[in-house]
Amino acid sequence: MPGPATEKLAQIAKDKKVALVVSLFERRAPGVYHNTCAVLDADGSFLGKYRKMHIPDDPLYYEKFYFTPGDLGFPNFDTKYARIGVQICWDQWYPEGSRIAALGGAQVLFYPTSIGWHPHERAQFGAAQLDAWRTIQRGHAIANGVYAAVVNRVGFEGKPEKGDAGLEFWGHSFVADPFGQIVSEASSDKEEILVVECDPARSEETRRHWPFLRDRRIDAYQPILNRWNGD
Repeated sequence: MPGPATEKLAQIAKDKKVALVVSLFERRAPGVYHNTCAVLDADGSFLGKYRKMHIPDDPLYYEKFYFTPGDLGFPNFDTKYARIGVQICWDQWYPEGSRIAALGGAQVLFYPTSIGWHPHERAQFGAAQLDAWRTIQRGHAIANGVYAAVVNRVGFEGKPEKGDAGLEFWGHSFVADPFGQIVSEASSDKEEILVVECDPARSEETRRHWPFLRDRRIDAYQPILNRWNGD
């Protein structure tokens, strides 16, 4: 990467005059694979890539078997329209990456996602899981004074007739503004396109009134670099 897939997508970006954040399977070397997003600018140029940093190992998400953790950190990309940060799925639960991207000047954080319910858990836990997922990403927007663009798939994947209960992806793609308000949200069961205006002045205004970045105690955060600080 870049390669044939990004070359084809770059032509689409150029033709449509849009910047693209595209999830791809990256083969780096034999046996070394990454869950990666390529970023293509509106003129078709390849701006770079983000490799997923946090690799899950959950039922039906056995990514540790396939993927190597990312080693590019949390880069930002200067597109024609905005400076953006990108993180992938499981990354979205970690505040550290969002903060690093925001401190690097990201105006919008993009979170391509494939998350859903295990059918046998939905009745008991489904509403709470969806609420937690939506809340933590709204929290990233609030804590950093940036827009959060969260893209999640819809549909069902599995073969119940063969004993595979599968996953029901819950959709609900949304955009939150710098104060965490959801300004647009898609449905749970069909593919949709959200078009949302993201005004940089909104971040400026929010950060003036809620100056979290100004009041950070950078002299006191060393313990966060430890795995654990208990006994």
